[in-house]
Amino acid sequence: MLQRGEISDDVIESTVISVSEVRMSPDLKIATAYVSPLGSGDKDAVIAALNKHARFIRGRITPALRQMKYMPQLRFRFDDSFENFNKIDRLLRSPEVARDLKHEDEQGDDQ
Repeated sequence: MLQRGEISDDVIESTVISVSEVRMSPDLKIATAYVSPLGSGDKDAVIAALNKHARFIRGRITPALRQMKYMPQLRFRFDDSFENFNKIDRLLRSPEVARDLKHEDEQGDDQ
């Protein structure tokens, strides 16, 4: 739906959006979609636009989920997991960690 341009919104139409995960509430009444605008899109504007059109999106996906007792309410949140992965990667590549890993390797060779 996002790729086909079915949502008439300048922010959504001008941004490539990645949906990385959807989490359902235990009662299956709320679906939280974690999204990331790819490129230089304004993440807050993209999230706001998606939440603004959540009812329209819900209506468009209802036929595909007709086996569900309740159609979940959609919520969109920014997925910051990619930023966390980058932070961890930078930490693992830092000189301090490399030094500690080298020190552990040397101790392992002595035993």
